[in-house]
Amino acid sequence: MEQGEVFDAESQGEQSSNLQQVDRQTRTWAMLLHFSLFLNYIVPIAGLIAPILIWQIKKDELPGIEVHGRNVVNFIISMLIYSVISILLCFFLIGFALLPILGLMAIVFPIIGGIKANDGIVWSYPMMIKFI
Repeated sequence: MEQGEVFDAESQGEQSSNLQQVDRQTRTWAMLLHFSLFLNYIVPIAGLIAPILIWQIKKDELPGIEVHGRNVVNFIISMLIYSVISILLCFFLIGFALLPILGLMAIVFPIIGGIKANDGIVWSYPMMIKFI
């Protein structure tokens, strides 16, 4: 009986080790998913495409990525809508005040999201409209 118990303990230890590795990978990929929004500053449109690609490629392998991917895509869509509205409001001078605020949000929020994702926390972006 002791040998069976040792085997069970070893298999539980391996399962625990695998779960920890998957959790670590999920946290890393979730962080990269949030930080990939910054690719826009290097290659135009890359910050829109890369997060969606990471999300779609990794969501089946790492189920924890799903919620982060949805949050990032919803943030992208929300920021696009807010940007168009702000540009239209520039005709009334209000948009000139809103655009720098949106720019600041586009820098600060992905950083916060990435740090929280690395800590294993799912963070919903403020002012994010949930489309998906």
